[in-house]
Amino acid sequence: MPTNLDIEDALVNKALKAGGLRTKKETVTKALEEFIQRRQQRKILRAMGSIEFREGWDYKTDRQDRESCR
Repeated sequence: MPTNLDIEDALVNKALKAGGLRTKKETVTKALEEFIQRRQQRKILRAMGSIEFREGWDYKTDRQDRESCR
């Protein structure tokens, strides 16, 4: 999808150098991918303190129980 963006040349040039990329398109694409990845990582980090674990849970026993139900 063709899109026109008015981005500061100095900013794009700094990003080109920092990323070692060849084109402005590659630079913008990479920046957007990293932006999305960081946001997804934040969601995971926020969930870290909200997961409750069962004390004394044994994954091997749990797996055996599920396999015997098949």
